[in-house]
Amino acid sequence: METVRVSFAIFATFGIYILVMLGIGFYFWKKTSNATDFFLGGRDMGPTVSALSAGASDMSSWLLMGLPGALYATGVVDAWIAIGLSIGAFLNWSLVAKRLRIFTGVVTDSLTVPDYFASRFHDKSHALRIISAIVILVFFTIYISSGLIGGAKLFEGTFHLNYNYALVIGALVIVLYTFFGGYMAVSWTDLVQGLLMFLALVVLPIVLLYHLGGVKAAFDIIINYDTKHSVNHLSFTHGVTVIGVISSLAWGLGYFGQPHIIVRFMSIRHVRDIPKATTIGIGWMVLSLIGACLVGLLGFAYVLKFNLDMHDPEKVFIVMSQLLFNPWITGILLSALLAAIMSTASSQLLVSSSSIAEDFYKKILKKDASPRSVMIVSRIGVLIVAVVAFFLSVDKNSSILSVVAYAWAGFGASFGSVVFFSLFWRRMTTGGAIAGMIVGAVVVVIHKNFTYQYLNIYEIVPGFVLASIAIIVVSYLQKPNPKVIESYDEMVAETKVYKV
Repeated sequence: METVRVSFAIFATFGIYILVMLGIGFYFWKKTSNATDFFLGGRDMGPTVSALSAGASDMSSWLLMGLPGALYATGVVDAWIAIGLSIGAFLNWSLVAKRLRIFTGVVTDSLTVPDYFASRFHDKSHALRIISAIVILVFFTIYISSGLIGGAKLFEGTFHLNYNYALVIGALVIVLYTFFGGYMAVSWTDLVQGLLMFLALVVLPIVLLYHLGGVKAAFDIIINYDTKHSVNHLSFTHGVTVIGVISSLAWGLGYFGQPHIIVRFMSIRHVRDIPKATTIGIGWMVLSLIGACLVGLLGFAYVLKFNLDMHDPEKVFIVMSQLLFNPWITGILLSALLAAIMSTASSQLLVSSSSIAEDFYKKILKKDASPRSVMIVSRIGVLIVAVVAFFLSVDKNSSILSVVAYAWAGFGASFGSVVFFSLFWRRMTTGGAIAGMIVGAVVVVIHKNFTYQYLNIYEIVPGFVLASIAIIVVSYLQKPNPKVIESYDEMVAETKVYKV
């Protein structure tokens, strides 16, 4: 009887949460009338919504499953990733946000990241637009699959469903509210989801500490285990190499090139809102990362203290939520995990569909396309990308962290280098942008699949470095387009107006 009650309580909580998210999607369906509304929310998003939307769409199931699982398995040495991400996010908001918002909203009216690249370099050949759209579709399809894997593991572990059935349910929920509501639905649901994720990552570590008897008692359990097994879960340096630290910190480089994050900079209401958004976003992120690290570490101590079985470290958040709370609270905490998954996957679906609709359909195939036809194509794009990602997610043994790391590196190396140089180097040329994008993406794929065994470093490092070199070399081999220089100077002049 207790099992039935538990299942019903969690099921009811999940059901209410999902209905609220779908309700937001349907509400904004009626408010979405054109491509600017669908892709950027009419460029009228406030600092709080923009900041929490950027954070929630950034973190995904990685925050509540991948990172806690990593610290559960190896200890605080994996917290270097969280440190690198915090630094990278701060630099992204501080350096990229303001200039990108000015260029895409004042100098030109760019709706997508490929749109920005084409406008920034006055590329009439569509080469930049096509290459960047392909990069988005390839790496986002991989990235979205990580969210679907996380969702399937959540439904499987919570309701004891067959993995494939769980995968179908998770995919349907994500696709529905993205399909109907577009950017405004995604951003406002991200606000709710970001707050829910934050609440879960504050509450769960506190309750774990209570059951473990405090910080000292928890750490004593881990230290005793480490002494017996000659490991060190509480050391930032035990067993780690310089290359390992560089690889972890290099996650921060990825922020410059994540389309689902930097599109938040393009949609924010005003440049003057960015400092406030930065404070909110970075505060939310740092506290959430600390909470996620504590869930993994304290969850490990809890499992040791009560001699439990934990076969999949990435499920530590799910298991602790089920063990420590009554079913209704468990449902809320697990809804936070669903929120993390939905917020990221929906944002990525939206950016992918915008590439299909804006960058392929409207700008290349049918330049006189009506707003209605663009909206239809964009919604079809959501379905296409979701279906492909679904088939990539059928392997339940895939690690969420490794899938996210691959896609993150792909965007960080290919887009990150181009975005950063395009905003801070006047001399950069179209050829340099194309070279950087191609070199970054290709190096990540080759290193990940063929050369990682020879140079054990995260693929974003060689990808970003070689892409930057390609940008500089090719740009110096070309004569810069006067129009490109003029647009850059206009952007810089606007930064002085806003004292950026």
